[in-house]
Amino acid sequence: MTAPEIRPELTHPYPDDALFVESLDLEAQGVAHRADGKVVFIDGALPFEYVRANVHRKKNNWEQASLNAIYRESSQRVRPGCPNFGMHTGACGGCKMQHLDATAQVAVKQRVMEDNLWHLGKVKPETILRPIQGPSFGYRYRARLSVRYVIKKSEVLIGFHERKSRYVADMKVCHVLPDHVSALLMPLRALIASMDARETCPQIEVACGDDVTALLLRHLEPLSVDDKARLRAFVSEHPEVQWWLQAKGPETVQLLDSGESRLFYALPEFDIRMPFNPTDFTQVNPHINRVLVARALRLLDVQRHERVIDWFCGLGNFTLPLATQAREVLGIEGSEVLVARSRENLDKNRLSRHAGSALCATKFEAKNLFEISSQDLLSCGQTDKWLVDPPREGAFALVKALADLHQNPELAADVAARQWERPTRIVYVSCNPSTLARDADVLVHQAGYRCTHAGVVNMFPHTAHVESMAVFERA
Repeated sequence: MTAPEIRPELTHPYPDDALFVESLDLEAQGVAHRADGKVVFIDGALPFEYVRANVHRKKNNWEQASLNAIYRESSQRVRPGCPNFGMHTGACGGCKMQHLDATAQVAVKQRVMEDNLWHLGKVKPETILRPIQGPSFGYRYRARLSVRYVIKKSEVLIGFHERKSRYVADMKVCHVLPDHVSALLMPLRALIASMDARETCPQIEVACGDDVTALLLRHLEPLSVDDKARLRAFVSEHPEVQWWLQAKGPETVQLLDSGESRLFYALPEFDIRMPFNPTDFTQVNPHINRVLVARALRLLDVQRHERVIDWFCGLGNFTLPLATQAREVLGIEGSEVLVARSRENLDKNRLSRHAGSALCATKFEAKNLFEISSQDLLSCGQTDKWLVDPPREGAFALVKALADLHQNPELAADVAARQWERPTRIVYVSCNPSTLARDADVLVHQAGYRCTHAGVVNMFPHTAHVESMAVFERA
């Protein structure tokens, strides 16, 4: 980050233009107030700093500004680890918090989670879990990189977009990507520049497995024979890479050359191996994912006699580890394609298990989880525990259906269903603190649960993304 001017400590009072930064919002903007109470959001400022800011947007109740000078610097301000980060023209917009100490970043996210739970859901966890943290750099094993051929410069740019811009940042390295992927940026620029299709390839999606790095090239026009030869030559120079091609929608995704090694990631604690395709949803940070899965299962505390449902199961990231502990597991996902892929993963892991470590009875089903009803819950049968891992939209329909059954037991119409009981414990993995708070409100105040634990998971260091986990016990 190009540092703004730092002035020596001044005796109080500071100049008339000085603003005191009180806190940091989720977009990593410093929050200050003018004497009349108007809020000023200051890009680049940190809590407890006295700063001068340039205002570039004004509304009745707030202003948007950028940092111009620091009169008193925060002790939490650090030198950014990546040359692309900053507030200068052309700075990369992929990260928002590299100027803030990594531990302080986690504290900000913890506060966001707690504030959302309380202010939006009126829920206060009984115990705050220790944050899950990992490497601050080299963690991003999934990335969508924009590609642009700049005709005026006869140059190809590959990377994330510039801050608050549609332009692609001129990135020669990227330190949040794994080192071997960062080292590919300049060779990839040269490769695309040499191709006939350099103007019709807008995107490269990166997906790193444990052994293989997949590069998914989006191309708007069919690739020539020469261009395919250039891609194969690139693999010869970088044997850890395999090319995938996408001409149109997800259904067109295919390997450039069949028979290559399959992408996978391992969960060694559970002796699980997860094959995946570059377009499948997998966690960006595999280091954190291993810890996340282990903690979720430890908190769920599944016993050998229990039946568990994994809602929003995806490829089975939690489902298959659960199958090593439970009597029966049901994984439910909205996408038929993902359900088919999760069944494939189940079959492959069953075949590879060691003697005496067989997976329990496990099924996958497709349901629209955003329109699920109380009768749908009853049709899933009696379960002892739930694991819920929804997208950013949360799991409102699911928890509302659970609350309806709690408040209206008569909804269980048949005799068999009258034996249905709410799960004793729910572990909720969230990627959006506001929808977690909304759903926690329903679980605690309508469905008869208490929130026993909650904590953040720093899945995306240097970004505003807040991942968290909460545990709900039947009251």
